[in-house]
Amino acid sequence: MAFTKKTVRDVDVDGKRIIMRVDFNVPLKDGVVTDDTRIKAAIPTIKYLKEHNAGIVLMSHLGRPKGDGPEPELSLKPAAEKLAELTGYDVKFVDDTYGEKAEKAVAAVKPGDILVLENVRFDKREKKNDPEIAKKLASYGDIFVLDAFGTAHRAQGSVVGPAAYIPAVAGFLLEKEVDTLTSIFADPERPFVAIVGGSKVSSKIGVLDHLIDSADTLIIGGGMAYTFFLAKGYTVGSSLKEEDWVERAGEMLKKAEEKGVKILLPVDNVVADHFGEDAEGEVVDSDKIPDDRMGMDIGPKTRELYAEAIKGAKTVFWNGPMGVFEMDQFAVGTKAVAEAVAEVKSNGGTSIIGGGDSVAAINKFDLADKMSWISTGGGASMELVEGKALPGVEALLDA
Repeated sequence: MAFTKKTVRDVDVDGKRIIMRVDFNVPLKDGVVTDDTRIKAAIPTIKYLKEHNAGIVLMSHLGRPKGDGPEPELSLKPAAEKLAELTGYDVKFVDDTYGEKAEKAVAAVKPGDILVLENVRFDKREKKNDPEIAKKLASYGDIFVLDAFGTAHRAQGSVVGPAAYIPAVAGFLLEKEVDTLTSIFADPERPFVAIVGGSKVSSKIGVLDHLIDSADTLIIGGGMAYTFFLAKGYTVGSSLKEEDWVERAGEMLKKAEEKGVKILLPVDNVVADHFGEDAEGEVVDSDKIPDDRMGMDIGPKTRELYAEAIKGAKTVFWNGPMGVFEMDQFAVGTKAVAEAVAEVKSNGGTSIIGGGDSVAAINKFDLADKMSWISTGGGASMELVEGKALPGVEALLDA
């Protein structure tokens, strides 16, 4: 399914000033970027614009500021420094977004220059898509480029605002993300195996529904599995569960059965008596979880079952871990699934990692280069998978 919006290739950027929304929402520790995946993902578009003689003004959010002024620990300065380090380009930074200081810095941008503005969310009007904010940002450029797939599902000032006032097109990352994620669901090479983990059924209900419509096998792990166990009549001890969603989980199992889609749930689990770094795991079958134990990971028989199903796939989509992978003793299940998914590409298949914690897991186990595509957006990926339109993409010029 081809991308249906105009991209930077479709407009003349020579000598123009470009206001570009990127996703530099990166983790920081002591003022240093600890994971530069999202910055690297924006570089192809930045490089293209620079090589085509455009002046570039970059804007992004970082973290969740209160919105009533600067918060130094959430400044984009470290992201600007990291971009300079990765590209070798001279990257300027201004500690202002909507004020006079920013205006002056933007006015000084010449073709080939790169300027990074301060965190757009230091002003609460950004989240409300305030027209004043939109107009101000639009005044910074001749053309608006959206390359922030991670926020394309949010109708906020810096994501959709400038598109109302100046020509708006997609960057290469946004184009590739939308293209990749929509095409695997439109016409996947089969067998198509989808893996969904994470803690809650409620947050992924639309995704699960959509996957039952398109996948041949649906593998479920993580905290959400326990709500499905309740639907099957098992007891789950003190495991994470959503009582309100048990009936809905039961309906999904029934829908899958009617459609001939195989749903795999854990057959055994690693459980512990409390949630903590010092917790020790023991293996129990899924229908025998003791009342005083909570599920923390999938068990050895499940690891084998899941790996077997994944290895037979031609297309794999994965979103969400199998357990509390942040704790090494409960990371074994997620690692086993990650390793099985890593083999798909080398066997000539396609593996898509749908953003969020799965990306952190892939990086933890050093398997990123073994995947066909790693999405930079968690929520945006999920909404696209659900078949929803993304406001950021909708606002762009049609091709």
